[in-house]
Formats: sequence, structure tokens, C-alpha cells
Amino acid sequence: MNTRIIDDAAQVLATPSAATDEAKFHAALAHLRAEAPVSWVEVPGYAPFWAITKHADIMEIERANDIFTNSPRPVLVTAEADVQQAQIGIKTLIHMDDPQHRDFRAIGANWFRPKAMRGLKERADELAKQFVDRMAADGPECDFVQQVAVNYPLYMIMTLLGVPEADFASMLSWTQELFGSDDEELQRGKSIEEQGMALLEMFQYFTELTAARRADPTDDLASAVANATINGEPLSDIETVSYYAILAAAGHDTSSSSISGGMHALIEHPDQLARLQGDLSLMPLAVEEMIRWTTPVKEFMRTAQSDYEIRGVRIAAGESVLLSYASGNRDEEMFEDPFRFDIGRDPNKHIAFGYGVHFCLGAALARLEVNSFFSELLSRLTSVEFAGTPQYMATTFVGGLKHLPIRYRIAP
Repeated sequence: MNTRIIDDAAQVLATPSAATDEAKFHAALAHLRAEAPVSWVEVPGYAPFWAITKHADIMEIERANDIFTNSPRPVLVTAEADVQQAQIGIKTLIHMDDPQHRDFRAIGANWFRPKAMRGLKERADELAKQFVDRMAADGPECDFVQQVAVNYPLYMIMTLLGVPEADFASMLSWTQELFGSDDEELQRGKSIEEQGMALLEMFQYFTELTAARRADPTDDLASAVANATINGEPLSDIETVSYYAILAAAGHDTSSSSISGGMHALIEHPDQLARLQGDLSLMPLAVEEMIRWTTPVKEFMRTAQSDYEIRGVRIAAGESVLLSYASGNRDEEMFEDPFRFDIGRDPNKHIAFGYGVHFCLGAALARLEVNSFFSELLSRLTSVEFAGTPQYMATTFVGGLKHLPIRYRIAP
């Protein structure tokens, strides 16, 4: 089939404000899965792309990583931002393909293996208790996102990197501005130059951190990155700071969205909250369902290196595809009653962490953080309800709730 299928519903994928209304957003994706699972999208300000909305098709493309590459367009940003990022020379793990991706991924891999997670569990549990204690002291109301969810995983990833606590506030500001560049409340400014300043400031910070760790190595992930070599050669400055940037940003914002989205889902589904509180052994399954339900990483892009056919549609060499993980995780053909939040869902073959060679490096850490936090909170939570209207950030890439006012009671 050479005729391009165009369905207006797919424009939500390139409309940041669409993510602020979850019901309409998911209704559009459900329509695409049923009527136009491979749809050509042209939206002013963006280079065109194919929208891939079925779980099976996303998996197929993820497996074909020799044909569908991350470079040169790993995420959906405006055409202007595409040019700016290329000029800056950003080169994170999500911009790379094998064999380079494999070599660079190995630098941080050991820090996220099961053995490392066992070592971090004590810290995760300790921080979870501190934040729940703080909720108890500051209650009975809070903005759960801004006072809890964004800070708990921030402390975890910064601990891993070895960044001093005095710099946590700056790091939080930079990561929120980067992923919130399409949100009027969170963005640095309206212009692409203003929004790029957050990235440049983060790069400057990590450039100085690299110099410090090379001069005086310590036992943290920052030192491992700063002193890493590929084929006997040290990483370039842009490669080093890009590595830090993706660890700091992705290691924080994705987990915070899972935690806030999980809290929101439990309040909306009191039967599931009661079920989980009555049997905390269900927590591992509940964590997977919270992550599926929220899907903090909404999409990644791939570019075809040769012609490829999927569902009878020909993707031409050089054309980009958008893998809608948010859609795949509500696919009716993969999940029984996908719009039901079920903390005991098993199996749960969600793709919130991607699949294949680009499977999320920090997946184990994210699972650990969500598990530790809710294990502490739900063992002490006696009541919780909304205290205002939840608000979602405008985004096409990473995000979720930006405000979640709650009223609660927590036992000492």
C-alpha cells in the first residue's frame, strides 16, 4: 500500500496541550489503534512522521534496531529544536545506535544491575521514610507532586551520581524546564533560545563536575562516567556531559511521574488502594501497573534506514516513526480491560521502559524507588482524597502530573 493513511486524531501526538486532558488523549489513541494504527502525521512546526500505536507494531520496530535507528531523530521536538540540538552536538544514549550505544551503555550498566539495586535499597527505604515522615508533619494537605514526588527520586539519582545536596534545587529546576519546555508554567521562556539555556546551564555544571572527578576520583557514578574510556580513549567533553544529563534528567522525571501517577490512580480507585493496603505482597505487581498506567515516557522516535512494510503500509527509507508507548500500554489486544487500573494485573507486558537494545538503563532503579516509597506510605496511610483539581503538564515526550493536591492522614 503506497497511499499514506492520514487520520486527524494522530495530531494529538504532536500537540503538547493534548497531554493535559488524559481522557481525550487516550480516546484519540484508542481511535487510532482501531482505525489507523499506522498513520502519517503532518503538524506545522514539526517534521512529518508515522504514528505507530499498536503494541505489537512498536515491539516489531524495537526489535528491528538495525533498520530503525535512534539517530538522527530520537524524540519528537519541533523542527527548530531538531536543528538547535544538532548544532549543540547533544549525544546521549538515546541519540546513539550500536555499536556505539552498546559501548557507552556499558559505562553505567553495573550501577543499575540487581546487585547494585540491593545495595541501594537501604537508601531508598531510608529516604521513603524521611519523605513520609515529612508528609505526616506537614499535613493534612500538600501538593503531592511538587512537595513529594519530584523530590524523592531526585534525592536517589543525585545520591548515585554523588552530587552535593546543595545543588539538588538547581538540578530539579533544570530537569523540570527541560521536560516542561512545552508547558507555560514549567518552561524557561517562550523562545527556543530561552528554553535552551536550561540545557546549557546543566552542561556547564556537569563540565565542572567532570573536571573535579578527573582531578579527584570518588566512589560514585559521576566518577565512573568522568573517567570512562571507549577503546582506550576518554570520552569527549560533549559525550561526558551528555551522559550525565540523560542520567540526571531521565533518572528523575520518569520516576516522579510514576509515583505521582500511582498516587492519583490509587485515590481514583479506592478498591485497589484497600486491596493493596490489605496485602502489601502485591506491591511488585502494583508497581508495574502504576508504571503502565502512567507511562511517563510517552514516545520515542526511530528513523528507517531502508524501506519497511508494517500492516501493509510502506515506511520509506529516511522517514521517521513515532512509537507511542502511551498507546501501546492501553492496547486492547495486549491487555485485558486495559482501561481498568488493576494492582494485581499479571501478566503485565507493558512497554513503559521500551524494549530491546534500548530498554531503559534505569528500569530497576525506577521500580525500586516506586516500591520503597509506596511500601512505606501505604503501611501508614489511614485516609487520602483529592484536595483540589489534578493538573497535567503539556508535553509530547516525558511527563505526567505537575500538581496533585491531596488531603490525608498518616500514622506516626
